[in-house]
Formats: sequence, structure tokens, C-alpha cells
Amino acid sequence: MKDRFGSILYIGKARDLKKRVSSYFQRGRRTHFEQPKIAAMVSLVRDLDIVEVRTETEALLLEGKLIKDWRPKYNTDFVDDKRFLLVRLDAREAFPRFRLTRLRREDGARYFGPFANGGLLRRTLAEMRKQFGILLGDTSAPTPIAGGELYRLYDDARAEIYGQANEITQADYAARLQAATDFLEGKARVWLADLHGKMLAAAEKRQFERAAELRDLLQAVELTTANTTRDRTFRRSPRLKNPQAAEGARELGAALKLPAPPRTLECFDISHISGEFVVAAMARFVNGAPDKSGYRLFRIRGDIHNDDFRAMEQVVGRRYGRLHREQKSFPDLLVIDGGKGQVHAALKAFLALELTPPPFIGLAKREETIVFPDERAGLKLPPHSPALQLLQRLRDEAHRFANTYNAKLRSKKIRESLLDDFSGLGEKRQAALFKKFKNLTRLRSATAEELAETPGIGASMAARLKAYLAVVK
Repeated sequence: MKDRFGSILYIGKARDLKKRVSSYFQRGRRTHFEQPKIAAMVSLVRDLDIVEVRTETEALLLEGKLIKDWRPKYNTDFVDDKRFLLVRLDAREAFPRFRLTRLRREDGARYFGPFANGGLLRRTLAEMRKQFGILLGDTSAPTPIAGGELYRLYDDARAEIYGQANEITQADYAARLQAATDFLEGKARVWLADLHGKMLAAAEKRQFERAAELRDLLQAVELTTANTTRDRTFRRSPRLKNPQAAEGARELGAALKLPAPPRTLECFDISHISGEFVVAAMARFVNGAPDKSGYRLFRIRGDIHNDDFRAMEQVVGRRYGRLHREQKSFPDLLVIDGGKGQVHAALKAFLALELTPPPFIGLAKREETIVFPDERAGLKLPPHSPALQLLQRLRDEAHRFANTYNAKLRSKKIRESLLDDFSGLGEKRQAALFKKFKNLTRLRSATAEELAETPGIGASMAARLKAYLAVVK
């Protein structure tokens, strides 16, 4: 809720926004009389912004982050920044440990999160200790072994319980640490695939309790890593119209030496999982706000795999080649999500089309450095600069849009291949099942007796299929 100057007064969430918002403006409600603060706030409201998310967890995370960023006058929750857990990792330690905290400090450490479900996070970290051999915050510093470079991680039975080598070098531990952080950032999916395979194997053997345990663990790990993947969006992208947008555009135009503040901005991001499901997305801002009708999605053509440079060259060429053919104007500023390699790939696309590119830059993630297509040195704007915040919101919208599209394609593929992993069920039997039950939801809810009525599906296979569908998501 905003006042007439565009300042944010209050941020809230609800399953039914219409019901929740209208309750503030019903004069007969007792709350207006019992809580003068609410009455005072309502009298100032002149505008509303709405952000739709997919889950209650996402809504809770986003609400908390927006309140911490904007600190609206009429919000009381979340302002102390202590609601959600974070994972802290200080790489300056000889043997860095994964510790839990509720405060993100500017102390040089890496932070993962926030995580809305502390129980799932703790379970995931406990499993990561067994899987990768890393140390958690409840562990003392390793003990050096005299006469060499080896260190002993544990002096008790935990060494056998966790099942990893207990005497290692710092270099060995650094490799473990890299594997664990890659997984927590969603970059390594091998462990998830292994858990999924074990779950299916247990279901096939009719070990349903074990299959259910693995299913719960798999869900806990997936939800935890999903929170980490979304963290950049929640930390950097309020996704509300920024009252400082005009100032950000003016500052950006001056910093980039543009002839005028950029009114239209377009940004590209590439998304894939280990070279599969390669897609790209383009977000478009007009006057500092998302222009959703101008967003574009791209399926990458050809056998590109994880070559982000070729993918970027392709989508930039497709977008601006088409605008040129349709005699439509280019944006005032083009932003590439990436560094020199991605920027040069975009420039290569314009050269191949023999087109004069609009002003364009790259935004390198690690240091938030602005990268130019020419010989100019990288430019770093102050962290709280309205210009940098405008670029971050644009970049993170493109990133969100690309990841959503990628997840949609992966989800579709998983749904299509779900029955392929069930032994003994060929194409004809699958076709018969879907002809009878129409979709996967109805198939899951069918009884074993109903499944057995399908041509080619006997009582034995129906019982196995029912058990399989109960544990596979």
C-alpha cells in the first residue's frame, strides 16, 4: 500500500488478496475503532501494488525481504531481520563450517538463504554432512596430526557414523566444501538423482517405509535448495514499483554517459541445467517498472548444450533481427546478464546482422560490475545507488523469468517420463492408462482395482503401480 507520493506504507500477504485488502476499507469493521494505527494508515493509502507468487513459503520469504528492504511505517513484523534462518560459511577458516544464523552481516563470509523452514534446513545439513563430509557449527576445529599435513576431524564415534575419511588435508576438505556449496547453490544434481533412484528401487522391492523415508528426505533437500536458488531474487529484487526509478534512470544515464536517461531497458538471461533444457528470457522495463507485455521467452535452437556465449549470441540476434525487419525501435539500453564473454557474444550478433547496436552493457554477478563492449574498464556503482538497484531489478526479473520457464519445461518432461521408470509398462499400456484416466492426477487417485480394469494391467501390476505412484512425485 502506497501514499500519494509513492512511498510504501504497508506490505502484507494473503491467500485471498481481495478479501484481505477490502477488509481495511470496510468502515464497519471494529478494527478501525480499536486500532487507531490502522485507521491512520488507511486514510493515507492511494495506490496498491500486487505481486503474485506460487506458494505460501515464497509469499512469506518475499514479504519478509520487502519489509526489511523498505521498512514501511505501518509494518511491525520482520523489521528486526530475525525471522528466517541463514547458513553462514566463513572461507577464511582453515576448515570452514556450515553454521546457522539469523543475521546477515557484512563480514566477508558467504551466506545462503533465507530458509522459511528451519526443520527442513537442519535435516538437509545433517544429510550433507554424511554425503559430502563437511563440518557443521556443532563441531570443534579439527586436530592436527603431528608430523604431517593431516588433520583429524572427529575424535569420537562420529567419524564412523558419518562414513567419510576422518583424517584429511586442507586441500581434501576444500574439495568437499566445493561440492557441498555447489549442491547448496543448486548446481549439482547428482545426489538428488541418486536419492530418487534409491526411492524408486525401494518402491519396486515393496519396501514402502524405506521409500517413504527417502521421499521425505528428497522433498526436504529439494525444498531447501529451491530456497537457496530463489535467494538472489529475494535479496536483490523487491519487484515493486520503485519510487526512485526516475532518479535511478538519471543516475544510470550519467554514469554510462548516455545522451538521455534510459526510458526503455531490455535484459537477457540464459538458463539451463548442465546443458539441458537451455532457454533464454528477456525482461523489459519502461520508466523503471516491469513491462510484462514486453517480456519474451526463447527456446535455444541447435546443439548448444551449456555454451552460454553461443546461446546469448543466438537470442540477441533473433530479438533485434526481428525488430529490425519489423522496423521497430531498439531499447534505450540493452543489459546482458554476464561478463565480457556474454557481452562480446551479444556484440557478435549485431555485427553478423550488420546492425548498429543500441547502448549496451553487461552486469557481472559476482562483484556487480558493469562491463562494456569496448575497451573501457569495468564500472562499479555504489551498492545503494538507485542506478545499480534499477539494473539489479531488471537483471533479476530476467533471471526469474528464465528460471521459471526452465522449471516449467523440466516439470513437463518429468511428468511425461514418470511412467517410463516403472518396469513392465510399455507404450501401449501407458496409452491405455491415459485413455482411461485422462491425466496423471486421476491416475494417482485411482484404486488398485480401478487400475486393474485397464487393458493389459493385471491385479499384480496394478498393486505395484499404485504403490509406485504413492511415493513418486
